[in-house]
Amino acid sequence: MAVQNALPNVPGWIRYVPMKLGFVGSGKMATALVQGAVSSRAFAREDILICDAVPGVAEKLASLVKATAVAKNEELAAKSDALVLCVKPVDALEALRGLRDGTKGKVVISIVAGLTLAALQDAAGSKVRIVRVMPNTPALIHKGAAAYSLGKTATADDAALTEKLFGAVGQIVKVKEELLDVVTGLSGSGPAYVYLVVEAMADAGVLMGLPRDLSLKLAAHTVAGAAEMVIETGRHPAALRDEVTSPGGTTIAGIEALEAGAVRSAFLSAVRAATEKARQLGASK
Repeated sequence: MAVQNALPNVPGWIRYVPMKLGFVGSGKMATALVQGAVSSRAFAREDILICDAVPGVAEKLASLVKATAVAKNEELAAKSDALVLCVKPVDALEALRGLRDGTKGKVVISIVAGLTLAALQDAAGSKVRIVRVMPNTPALIHKGAAAYSLGKTATADDAALTEKLFGAVGQIVKVKEELLDVVTGLSGSGPAYVYLVVEAMADAGVLMGLPRDLSLKLAAHTVAGAAEMVIETGRHPAALRDEVTSPGGTTIAGIEALEAGAVRSAFLSAVRAATEKARQLGASK
C-alpha cells in the first residue's frame, strides 16, 4: 500500500493512494464509520463499498453518503482493497470463512465484540491480515473512543489505515490485545455508565424542584463540560475537582454524600465486572 504526503494540519494521519474500502455490514457503527470517513474527507465516497445481508439496508446507507452498495460479500471482497467487518458476533466467523478467496493478501479490520485475533485469523485464513478494534457508540457523533490491536502479520500500513478510519470519528489508541477486554469494560461499556450518571443527576434536580427538561439539560451539559475540561487542560481530575471544592462549601458536602454512597467503588466494580464478562465472552468463542 503506497503512502503519500501527510494530510495538512492533521498530524499522524496518512494519505493513501486511492483504495477501495469495503464494509461488511451496515449497522449503527458501520454507519458512523462510513459517514465519518466521508465527511472528514479521510476517504473518497466513490471508494466506499457497502454490503449487508438484509436487503435494502446497504443501499440506504450508500444512498445517504453517495457510496456504492454491493449485493454479495464475495463481490465486496473482490472489489475492495481492505474490509471492515461490522456484523454480529454470531455471524462474523462464518462471514470470514466465506470471504477467504477474496481477502487473500488483504487486511480485515474487525469491530466484532468478543472475537479474538486468533479466532478471526483462524476463520479468515493465514493469507489475510487482521486488525481488531474496540470502538464505542459516541463514534456516531464523532466523539468516539476506540482501541486496536494488530494481528501477527498486520503491517504498519494496516495500523495507519485503522487510525485514519477511526480517527475520523473520534480518538483511537493502540494497545496489546489482552487489554482490549479492559477497553471494553471502560470505554466500550462506559457510555452506559455515564448515561446512568446523567439520568441520576437529572432525577436529583427534579427531586429538589427543577423542571425535568431543564434538569436533564443542565445535567448533560455539566457532564460534557467537565469531561471536556479534563481533555482540553490535560490536568488530573482531582486537581480540577479541588478548584471547585471550597472549604465548608456546597461541593464538599455533595462529595461527602457521594463517598458515603461508595460511588467511586461502584465505578471500579462496574469496569471490573464488564471486563471479566468480556473475557468470558472471548473465551467461549
